[in-house]
Amino acid sequence: MRPPIILESTTTFSSSSSSSSSSSSYSSCDRRLNTLARHLIDVNDQNQMASQNISPSPTASSNSVFAHLTRAPEDPILGVTVAYNKDPSPIKLNLGVGAYRTEEGKPLVLDVVRRVEQQLLNDVSRNKEYIPIVGLADFNKLSAKLIFGADSPAIQENRVTTVQGLSGTGSLRVGGEFLAKHYHQRIIYLPQPTWGNHPKIFTLAGLTVKTYRYYAPATRGLDFEGLLEDLGSASSGSVVLLHACAHNPTGVDPTLEQWEQIRQLIRSKSLLPFFDSAYQGFASGSLDADAQPIRLFVADGGELLAAQSYAKNMGLYGERVGALSIVSKSADVASLVESQLKLVIRPMYSSPPIHGASIVAAILKDRDLFNDWTIELKAMADRIISMRQQLFDALRARGTPGDWSHIIKQIGMFTFTGLNSEQVSFMTKEYHIYLTSDGRISMAGLSTKTVSHLADAIHAAVTRVA
Repeated sequence: MRPPIILESTTTFSSSSSSSSSSSSYSSCDRRLNTLARHLIDVNDQNQMASQNISPSPTASSNSVFAHLTRAPEDPILGVTVAYNKDPSPIKLNLGVGAYRTEEGKPLVLDVVRRVEQQLLNDVSRNKEYIPIVGLADFNKLSAKLIFGADSPAIQENRVTTVQGLSGTGSLRVGGEFLAKHYHQRIIYLPQPTWGNHPKIFTLAGLTVKTYRYYAPATRGLDFEGLLEDLGSASSGSVVLLHACAHNPTGVDPTLEQWEQIRQLIRSKSLLPFFDSAYQGFASGSLDADAQPIRLFVADGGELLAAQSYAKNMGLYGERVGALSIVSKSADVASLVESQLKLVIRPMYSSPPIHGASIVAAILKDRDLFNDWTIELKAMADRIISMRQQLFDALRARGTPGDWSHIIKQIGMFTFTGLNSEQVSFMTKEYHIYLTSDGRISMAGLSTKTVSHLADAIHAAVTRVA
């Protein structure tokens, strides 16, 4: 053990009497400091001795307790970007990512979002306290109005329960767990195909996943007869997931007349609709038009769930901003629903983040900011529509075999090209174009400069690969 440190006083005194009268007090102070120093040294030595005397764990020399794990496959969508990033080719093109890109191929932060963020930064009254389990009150209220309409009877009658969620994914998961815990039917029907994360979300939430026909490969459009037949034979009371607009991955949406037939069938079978609204305003450029299918179901007075995301239409991908709304038959039931949703959220993530929701609330409640947002939103939607037309024209100019009109008939961020996995692999290998193996491409990843390259690749794939 190291010898104790002796702390000496360096203070000198001009008077011997002062030194005499103070010597006892300073001697006492020195003793206390030396005692403290010895204590700290003893504790340190004890810790060192303890660490030296710890016997090795019986498992220290054996394999990790996680050594049995196998390497999980890359996410089929996110894995496209991983492969793209590894490709050194200067002509590579990523059409797999589900995020908006500018004409220059860059991520876009909306101007209105930057302005609101600056306002929030300059507000010295803001703090970082926890927000309520259900999220920001203004955000929830305004989100419900955005999706259901400000004049919605369900809102006016206080039949809507809205909670802030972790973007669309988190909102779907909260809804799934709520249904698994409180709804009498644990079966949920998903369209075939659907977003790859849907089956995982609802299975892990405790629901049994089944599918209904949606896409017709032969026409590259909606299999409406198959849809009606499958939902018509679904178990009474089952949950049905519906894409509100810009169906992912196909880009194929029912017409309003078809939506009305779907509504009548779902209500007649006592099925419970669960809408996933990830692209409101981003599909057509109109917030109201893209919400029309949901509002049809609200207008009949029935119950439903709706998850909405602000990732695409406000470009808030990394902020994870979304909401889950449940429309009930009465205000009393809506209050009960909220109380139980809190019990789902609390052990999951306790309370949602504040920053992104504050941005959304600020934009939705200010008329000028809201108008500026809708202008930027329409510009994004219009650019994607333009990319569809340019790609269609380029394929037609090349005389590419097949009818490619589905590219301009489909809507939203994605196009289901109809290319098979072999053709996709060919395009990746020969043209360095990255897309999912099912032939889905993100129109937002395309630009005027790259349309020709993509059209060449599709033409070659169709003419050279069966």
